[in-house]
Amino acid sequence: MRILQVITSLLIGGAEHLVVQLTKKLRIQGIETDVCLFYGERTSFYDELEATGCKIYSLSDKENYYDVRHIPRLRRIMRGYDIVHTHNSAPQIFVVLANIGLGKKLVTTEHSTNNRKREHPQYSFIDKWMYYRYDSTVCISDIAQEKLSSYLHQPKNGIIVINNGVDVVAYYQAKPLTTDKIPNVFTIVMVAGFREAKDQDTVIRAVALLPENYTLWLVGDGVRRPELERLITEYGIESRTKFWGVRSDVPRILKTADVVVMSSHWEGLSLSNIEGMAVGKPFAASDVDGLREVTKGYGVLFPHEDAEALANVICKLHDNPDYYHQIAEKCYQRALQFDIANTVEGYKQVYVGLMKDK
Repeated sequence: MRILQVITSLLIGGAEHLVVQLTKKLRIQGIETDVCLFYGERTSFYDELEATGCKIYSLSDKENYYDVRHIPRLRRIMRGYDIVHTHNSAPQIFVVLANIGLGKKLVTTEHSTNNRKREHPQYSFIDKWMYYRYDSTVCISDIAQEKLSSYLHQPKNGIIVINNGVDVVAYYQAKPLTTDKIPNVFTIVMVAGFREAKDQDTVIRAVALLPENYTLWLVGDGVRRPELERLITEYGIESRTKFWGVRSDVPRILKTADVVVMSSHWEGLSLSNIEGMAVGKPFAASDVDGLREVTKGYGVLFPHEDAEALANVICKLHDNPDYYHQIAEKCYQRALQFDIANTVEGYKQVYVGLMKDK
């Protein structure tokens, strides 16, 4: 069984993390798995994959995801594989087109509850045509399944749910970055790309409401960085905010902080959500699709875009050690339900089932 994972790039993100972990774990089990990128920029994820010995195909050194020349290139690469598994919009449609006449088994994963294409009726026909050409469609959460089913007017039982996962033990056992932690300072961390969906604005505004001994760490990068820097300057918290950039030691950073926050507008099933819980720290999230499902009853939810409510949550965690440790333990127990081993086994069953149908 030879599997090809196809994704836009290996820039830092949840879908990219899944591709790396899935490829690594499948190869350990002796299942030949390689990766094809539309944009082949080297990143920490790229280096991590390369270390496994897998093949990494790069279609371009430019971020031109919808270049139609990708189709014949994909077609040549796909010939050598039994199953092609796509992630993100451009690979989804281009792989379907490249597969015409090839007859490869196709799998796709829907990583989000919200896709801008669904807001435009002209895309509906194309999307429905595309999805029906996949042998298996996977969603990373129940809410993602529900929204895709509604959009496609397709019964939910035709769409599989396989929750994203992380290596929980590795996160829990991560060593703190002791040189970066300032004594008597309470540190809030958010790990997310700097793009519209992630809404770092709310956590920035929350920290601005807190006393000077509260600091903010932002891990990630992206197009909204200049906007976030302006907001931090506007609220006068430059001295208590640290931009970490894109990091390969996220578990250690999370382990060093006091509270993990996700203030996103929406998520699919956030890996940062699970990672934050896995380190054994309290996790606070906006009460939105994709975060609510994992956090409710374990971490702390606050109303969407409500910086004052988030500030109050952080204060309570700081001021009440018993509450802090209670939430931290519940978060860790919740994270154990999303271990990467369960995710890999779910996809393995999908692949094996498709091979039986060949």
